[in-house]
Amino acid sequence: MWVKIHKSSRTVVAICDENLLGKKFSEGIKKLEITESFFKGEKHSKLEVLSIMKYEFKSGSTFNIVGKESVEAAIEAGIIEKEEFSKVKNIPFTIIIN
Repeated sequence: MWVKIHKSSRTVVAICDENLLGKKFSEGIKKLEITESFFKGEKHSKLEVLSIMKYEFKSGSTFNIVGKESVEAAIEAGIIEKEEFSKVKNIPFTIIIN
């Protein structure tokens, strides 16, 4: 998975499945764009991503998470519940404002 941490007045953690980087999806008025400028940071294993999610959630970070593997990791990390995500063209995503 790709992980990029944006630090400013608020920390935003962008996480996406490796195969989704650079892709766009639209369904009616809903649009999902997984841009390299926002999501392409460093590649991490699932274990590393779980650790990052848990740490950043405790730190009060905001999250933007896209993709089946990434959303499943967020559920496993305990930062969202099973039904706390949306889909565009069957691509799951969630935004967590912590």
